[in-house]
Order: sequence, then C-alpha cells, then structure tokens
Amino acid sequence: MALFKKRTVGKPGEWYYCLEHKKVEEGPDCPAKNRFGPYASREEAAHAMETARERNLEWETDPKWHDAPKDGPKPDGTSDQ
Repeated sequence: MALFKKRTVGKPGEWYYCLEHKKVEEGPDCPAKNRFGPYASREEAAHAMETARERNLEWETDPKWHDAPKDGPKPDGTSDQ
C-alpha cells in the first residue's frame, strides 16, 4: 500500500504549462519537473514562457542582485589587489 497516492486528476480550474509537451493542461497531468503552474486561468498558463522570460530579464538586469566584479571592490570596500 502506497503512503502517498499520485493525484491523477487535477482540481478544476488549475492550469499548468507542460514544458515537455509545450502545451497548456488542466490539472497536473505531467510530473512537476516538467511543468509551470498552477495558474488561475488557461490564458495565464498559455503565457507561462513569456512570463518566465520577463521575470528572468528583470532578475538579470536588477542591480541589487548582481555581485561585484571579481576585479572590483568587495562589499566591505576592500579589494583583492
């Protein structure tokens, strides 16, 4: 007897974007490692890749999240030189 049952049918209204099949699915049909979601609507799930690209770009260009260059000063103001 399994301790945890795999939920084969998703909850109505849960939408996912499957990275393997490159399509929107209602409910978790594919493994979690292959999907984004859940999303509140089919439309929102359909734009999952665009949303991910936008968030990645925001993160990559956010100056608060960049480390100092290797040659530049450390956070304490000192340098390796």
